[in-house]
Amino acid sequence: MAPTDIARADDPMDLSLSASELEAYREHSTSFIADTVEGAGADEAIVALSGGIDSTLTATLAVEALGTGSVYGLVLPSEVNRERNMTDAERVAGGLLGIEYDVVEIGPIVEAVLDAAPASTVPSGEASRHIAVGNLRARLRAVLAYLGANGRNAVVLGTGNRSEALVGYFTKYGDGAVDCSPIGPLYKQQVRQLARYVGVPEDLAAKTASAELWVGQTDEAELGIDYETLDSILALHVDGPLSVSATATEIGIDPRTVERVSELHERSEHKRQFPPSPDPRD
Repeated sequence: MAPTDIARADDPMDLSLSASELEAYREHSTSFIADTVEGAGADEAIVALSGGIDSTLTATLAVEALGTGSVYGLVLPSEVNRERNMTDAERVAGGLLGIEYDVVEIGPIVEAVLDAAPASTVPSGEASRHIAVGNLRARLRAVLAYLGANGRNAVVLGTGNRSEALVGYFTKYGDGAVDCSPIGPLYKQQVRQLARYVGVPEDLAAKTASAELWVGQTDEAELGIDYETLDSILALHVDGPLSVSATATEIGIDPRTVERVSELHERSEHKRQFPPSPDPRD
């Protein structure tokens, strides 16, 4: 089911799926996961669990597709993670889904890399170092996931959604380094809706989103826009046919907000593509 197939409600801020659409996507995504694992000749799927709604939904769909014995969870906390989120990650793995999982504290690994790296390659400014170390955490989580994939003959399931992908809100070769993205076609509010539909507890479905790349980080604060507004701009303007001004009028927001989202989409195009190579015909 592509986003363009989704019937829009009268309210441009409401991208709700009907019950039949939810069931169709549930069946489609579980079949997709099973086919991907089988097609790769793998034995199981790996999901990095953060305690957030995206990874919780992805793991839930994976268990439906493969069974508890064929899904392995990795909980990868660092010193910047909220204790509640890591508790929720273990609650999802062990309590709600009953899958095998391990907890690996990545803080010492991050420090080892920073100690080993040439000083000239580590940003010295506070803001730039903040981002660089946050991205390092995300990339080390990918390294551990793929080490597990090699050791367990597994496929790494991504947990990214469409809203984040379209504006580049992910770390290249970090949380973007995956074998497939089962919830990739869904806007953030649709992720929450599908999660509720498949039985994810409400406290997890409604939880504030945070990549937790640094202390106190939340997705909406970093993006500078709430997900409902972002989703509507993406559906109407980036994925849809409306102009900047028409989108702003439809939603009732400043056109500059639409322009900013459009710019984020354009600037992050490289994240959604394979690295380019020169065309020998040029």
